[in-house]
This record gives sequence, C-alpha cells and structure tokens, in this order.
Amino acid sequence: MSREPVVYAAAGMVFGFGLGYLVANAMAPKAPPTVNPPATSPGPISAPRASVDANDARALESLAARDRANVSVRLELGHLYADAGQWAKAARWYREAVALRREPDVIVDLGAVLLSGGRATEALAEFERALTLAPRHKRASFNKGLALMELGRQESAAEVWEELLRHFPDDPQLQAVKPQIEAVRARARDLP
Repeated sequence: MSREPVVYAAAGMVFGFGLGYLVANAMAPKAPPTVNPPATSPGPISAPRASVDANDARALESLAARDRANVSVRLELGHLYADAGQWAKAARWYREAVALRREPDVIVDLGAVLLSGGRATEALAEFERALTLAPRHKRASFNKGLALMELGRQESAAEVWEELLRHFPDDPQLQAVKPQIEAVRARARDLP
C-alpha cells in the first residue's frame, strides 16, 4: 500500500472531525439576547459581549444557505451577531427564523435587536406581535415597556410594567423597574 492513500485518509479524517466540531458547536443552543432593565433610563440590549468569529459565521451561513428550512442555524446566527452588537445582521437572521417558525421567543429576540439598533417603532410592533401569540409573555411585555419608553411614551410603559408586576410580583428584573414607574407616576401627579 502506498503512502498517498494513507495520508489522504488521515487528512480526510482530521478535516471531518474539525468540520463536525464546528457544526456541533454551531448547533448547540445558546441563550438569546436579553434586555436588562436600565438603572436610570431605558435602553436597548447591553453592550456587545463578544466579537464574531469569522470562521463560525461562514460555516453557519454556508449551512443556512444549504438548508433553507433550518430554523436552528438561523437562530444561532441571530444570537451570534446579537452577542457581537451587529444588530442589522442579527435582525436578518431572526427574521428568517420567524418566517419559518412563528414563536413568541424568536419574535422577542427580533424585537430586542431592533430596539438595540435604534428602531424602537419596529421593535414595538414585534413585541406586540409576540403578545398576540402569547398574551402573558413576560419578556415581550417587559421589552414592550422599554420600546414605549424609548418612544417617549412613559405612561404607557409604566402601565405595561405595572400589569407585569401584578402577574409576576416577585420577579427581580421587574422589581428593578419600580423606581421608573414611580418616577413616571410622580411626574404625572406634578402636571397641572
């Protein structure tokens, strides 16, 4: 047996294991981006936490191009770009995921990156769409309040958050918005 087939076989195995590792990591579920309650003023998703690994992105995008019905890959790409603060790219992949599977959590992820990208009106529409599918969706309601605050509709935001607090009174994230609700209510009382 000559050396060439053995070398090619070994190289193929190494390449196969490497590609399998990339795809397995790409398919592993990751937590979607979350919107944290602001300390003093409303705002979008916190600052980017990571940069995009170009090789991971290329591998996932190649897989997405080959398998147009693969929701998981689109979600993974959305999470990857959202974690890096690339809001427009994240929104693209979340939109594709939503087109394939209308789930409230995915719609909220789309809304969160739109809000982070400065598109509060579009984000609000997505949060409302998620709430149409799941009327008591906590993240959709919480983020709807953030979008309303961003749009200058503080009273409406306070109402959304107060309703959430009625349903989830012990939630620490919601407890953090109580000072904002109280500030909105105080301003309303001070108006002539």
